[in-house]
Amino acid sequence: MTSRYEVQSWQEFLELVESDQFRGWAFRGQSDAEWSLESSLTRRLKQYVPEKKWAEQEARAIRVFKRKAHYFLDDTSVLDDDFRCLALMQHHGAPTRLLDFTKSPFVASYFALHSCISTAAVFAVNTPALWHEATPPNHPDLTREAISPRNGGHLDKYYLSNQYSVVWPGEPWSMDRRIVAQAGTFMLPGQINVSVEDLLNSYNYDKPLLAKIIIPKEIRTQAMEALYRMNISHATLFPDLDGLARSISYELEASWIGSSRP
Repeated sequence: MTSRYEVQSWQEFLELVESDQFRGWAFRGQSDAEWSLESSLTRRLKQYVPEKKWAEQEARAIRVFKRKAHYFLDDTSVLDDDFRCLALMQHHGAPTRLLDFTKSPFVASYFALHSCISTAAVFAVNTPALWHEATPPNHPDLTREAISPRNGGHLDKYYLSNQYSVVWPGEPWSMDRRIVAQAGTFMLPGQINVSVEDLLNSYNYDKPLLAKIIIPKEIRTQAMEALYRMNISHATLFPDLDGLARSISYELEASWIGSSRP
């Protein structure tokens, strides 16, 4: 079962995520604590596409992207690596089965709190256990290495087939600058009609693989000011003009009263 924590202050959040308990884990911030741990692809398909056509439409979306993306790429080799191509789609706004995570709980809290208007949440996944010990139900042979989407044909076999109740944590061998800037990683589910929370809770492991940290909106101001001082903003997490432009939304809130800084 998912472990659940509720913090009442920014300091309490820091003490929790910096404890040995979460050493090496990966984190994901969500601005609404009620949201399920689902990919953007799952949410989109649920809204507009009958479930029986999900696999067909996901394959079509990837095919369309590959056929057209070369117009905008200096190096088209990324399109020959299925997992890397999926990551490229994700970071440019396409709905994919990838869920963005980060190795930094601070980056995750930024994404949780930046635009929250209600209680937010940070999910934490025990990636060390997924790497070395935890296995999917009834498939002890499906270790992380055995199902790695970095290997040829594995993305189709273990993930796009939508048949395996697995979750793979990691990144493509070649990472783009956004992944690097965000200390990013992904959770790649083998089924998109099941939440990642349910997939992880079905694993063979004697301790929780997933934790959910509830963050009240009342601590947002203090937390965002602290994250701003850490130089965590859209401008640093998305190191391009789009990121700089998005960062201005918080600059409207930030104030240097009594300072000569701009």
